[in-house]
Amino acid sequence: MFANLAFATPALLLALIALPVLWWLLRAVPPAPIVRRFPGVALLLGLQDDDSESDKTPWWLLLLRALAVAAAIVAFAGPVLNPQEARDGDGPLLVAMDASWASARDWQDRLDRAELLIEEAGRNGRPVALVSLSDLPAGGELGLQTAEAAVARLLSLTPQAYPPQMDEVATWAGSLETRLDTGLDVFWVTDGLEHPGRAEAFDALSALGPVTIFQSDAPLRVLRPARFEDGAISLSVEQLPDGPARDLSIIAHGLDPAGISRPLAEVPVELAEGAERSEAVLDLPAELRNRVTRFEIAGERHAGAVSLTDDALQRRQIALIAGTPEREGQRLLSPLHFLRQALEPTADLLEGTLDDLLLASPDVLIMADVAQLAPEEEAATIAWLENGGLLVRFAGPRLAASDVARAEAEALMPVRLREGGRSVGGAMSWGEPKSLMAFEQDSPFFGLEIPEDVAVTSQVLAQPDPFLADRTIASLADGTPLVTRTGLGQGNVVLFHVTANADWSTLPLSGLFVQMLERLAVAARPVQPDATQLAGTTWIAEEVLDGFGTLRDAGVMAGIAGEVLAEAPLSAEVPPGLYAGEDRRLARNVIGTETPLVPASWPLGTQVEGLSVTEPTDLAPLLLTLAIALLGIDMIAALWLSGRLSNISRAAAGFGILALGVITLHSPAAWSQSDEAGLDPDDELALIATAEITLAYVLTGDERTDEVSRAGLTGLSNALWRRTSVEPAPPIGVDLETDELAFFPMLYWPISLDQPTPSDAAYSRLNDYLRSGGMLIFDTRDADVGGFGSATAPGRRLRELARPLDIPPLEPIPADHVLTRTFYLLQDFPGRHMSRDVWVEAAPPDAEQVEGMPFRNLNDGVTPVVIGGNDWAAAWAVDNSGRPLFPVGRGFTGDRQREIALRFGVNLVMHVLSGNYKSDQVHVPALLDRLGQ
Repeated sequence: MFANLAFATPALLLALIALPVLWWLLRAVPPAPIVRRFPGVALLLGLQDDDSESDKTPWWLLLLRALAVAAAIVAFAGPVLNPQEARDGDGPLLVAMDASWASARDWQDRLDRAELLIEEAGRNGRPVALVSLSDLPAGGELGLQTAEAAVARLLSLTPQAYPPQMDEVATWAGSLETRLDTGLDVFWVTDGLEHPGRAEAFDALSALGPVTIFQSDAPLRVLRPARFEDGAISLSVEQLPDGPARDLSIIAHGLDPAGISRPLAEVPVELAEGAERSEAVLDLPAELRNRVTRFEIAGERHAGAVSLTDDALQRRQIALIAGTPEREGQRLLSPLHFLRQALEPTADLLEGTLDDLLLASPDVLIMADVAQLAPEEEAATIAWLENGGLLVRFAGPRLAASDVARAEAEALMPVRLREGGRSVGGAMSWGEPKSLMAFEQDSPFFGLEIPEDVAVTSQVLAQPDPFLADRTIASLADGTPLVTRTGLGQGNVVLFHVTANADWSTLPLSGLFVQMLERLAVAARPVQPDATQLAGTTWIAEEVLDGFGTLRDAGVMAGIAGEVLAEAPLSAEVPPGLYAGEDRRLARNVIGTETPLVPASWPLGTQVEGLSVTEPTDLAPLLLTLAIALLGIDMIAALWLSGRLSNISRAAAGFGILALGVITLHSPAAWSQSDEAGLDPDDELALIATAEITLAYVLTGDERTDEVSRAGLTGLSNALWRRTSVEPAPPIGVDLETDELAFFPMLYWPISLDQPTPSDAAYSRLNDYLRSGGMLIFDTRDADVGGFGSATAPGRRLRELARPLDIPPLEPIPADHVLTRTFYLLQDFPGRHMSRDVWVEAAPPDAEQVEGMPFRNLNDGVTPVVIGGNDWAAAWAVDNSGRPLFPVGRGFTGDRQREIALRFGVNLVMHVLSGNYKSDQVHVPALLDRLGQ
């Protein structure tokens, strides 16, 4: 090894010693001729010879030949640029990967690093165990296998959306120590975070053998849960470790009126140099804020950069009840009119009797001038409050004239009240209406601007006591309490000492009234309830996050007890996501409000390496190409010296042809169908599509969707090459408006909401294509096409696109359909999703089952349409190196799901190419009987 250059067979370099000998041989001159006198030679004197021959090889030709031989010798010695240093050891190798959400930010680098380690072990004949510490092997086994098998399994690993449980890792490693006969070399690819129990897990792995740590130097940026503060959404970004200044942006995603998730707003965030934390404030209108479903850091591809939102930022259910009935025609005098106007844009309002309202379990209960409650009503209200409710009461004539909270404090009043009230012209006349005092910093109304025209003319007064100052959250200019608050169990009781209409103040006529109610309503429910608040409840996962921060349908998961959901660490049983309870939704994020973010620490002397490696480059092909080129130049030079090339132009032409041959030899891809040059696009498409079987997909206009379709059909084509006699060409994207469809046996059509509707001429060609035996595969990619997709926006778009098509009656794939056995025996047809709802042409009414056979006598054609929503292309999709592009499922279950998805794709292609030939198995008894005769 010389610096960054090494040789696989360095002994061959000794052949370079022969270069001086070669130089001497090529320079050798024939012996001098013997001189003999001959009279006839005199006749030749004075003649000029047009052709001259050199008695020595020119130095430049010698140098050319020496360089060609040297290049060949060095090439055969196996030069490698940036070779990887060989590691000692010949025993088993354990490659342990944290495979957590923090690993997703540079997951491909981790896979590449692990692959190099495994391949090196394979060259040394060492068995390898590949283990994801976030998904430990079942039964606690190590699972040694060959390096080739380990590399194949490595490609199926995906990061999980939860950290590894280090106590389980320590237990697993400790059990291995007692069962292994020999030590291991442990390579631990970590996520770089300090998880609880990391030190114990390291000690347990160290007992198996020497441990080498591989971790990333790339910064990890996470997003804390959003908080609603001072009328705006507060967002906090943290970075580990600190680094140079960086400009980021946080995107708020939400649902548009059609129910489709789209970016709603974006706020910039600046991380200063050396800063570990930065704050951002996003001020959204209440209606827009209610539609937000998640926030994410743009450009960060891991679950820690995503913060899901639940009901803490979304629309509330607010119950309204008044102490007096409303008078017809006197809307402005109604105690509930201004409350409705203020709350309707941001909340769902409920009205009715108190018993009915409490049964609906609202988030907030507002009582306008309700004085006395029946004992049963009061007990029910207190129980509701203790479970986390918010009671907002407004004063009025009825409350002022009652004896409520006069003699002693009551549970449903934050303070004791004085008898009567305070009004202009009374015994305690103010002289003039009073304005509001600026809100204190600890008030929920802090930061709100108080209009100059807001004034109070009457109110109920609070009885002074030692707790009054602590319970006052808004005051008049003279210090008189205007709004008071106290806690009751997990809930709160708030009293506005004025009416909810404009009788006692102008507050309900102002925008401040709306803002104050909004602050109270948003603060009615804690962002992250504790186990006490959720005890006795059961929660069902609706959507879950994967390690890359993508929100997916949760499928069928068992319910989770509330106390477990509140306090249990994230795991496969409790993944991060959105959970639905009886009356609300709750978000569990990877990064919570108090989640520690600490870099991993290792004992002194631990070997720690980075993930970045420079790929080794084999220089042999380049040097061999150089040697061939030099020999070609030598050949032309020799022809020129011998006079066989009459002029320079011929030499240049010969050299050009030789150079073209060398380039072609070095890069066969350079041919690239040059013989098709000059053809118009239609003829070129026809030549490509008819030369071999070609799978095609419909171009939707969405670059991302079209790229996934291309990658998916490429992966399916690769599977057909490996497993069947079908050898398809690379897939082609088809424009329905311009391209001929008859060349393609099947068209994969992913449904995109933004794709344009085809023209009438395109639909005419599509119908001709279907009638002539072609197959359309519609994929809504929504995992549920129930009733032809009527339940989802992509499904509804499918119905719009497919309405002009001549589609026969459809039915869900029956158990005996030929697609279940065309090539593989299948009963499920998954893609990236697992829905069983896949629709094909319905069987004819006269289809009957032959006695003794499991299949019906189906028609002999190909179903012209297959409709599903499982996102098959994403499950088939591979990159240029053949690696899967998208995660499918989790662990071995995901590997199995991807395999079944590929088998279904193979069955589709074999079905469209061969028809229902396997349905003829129903005739086997009759054929055998006839042969017997």
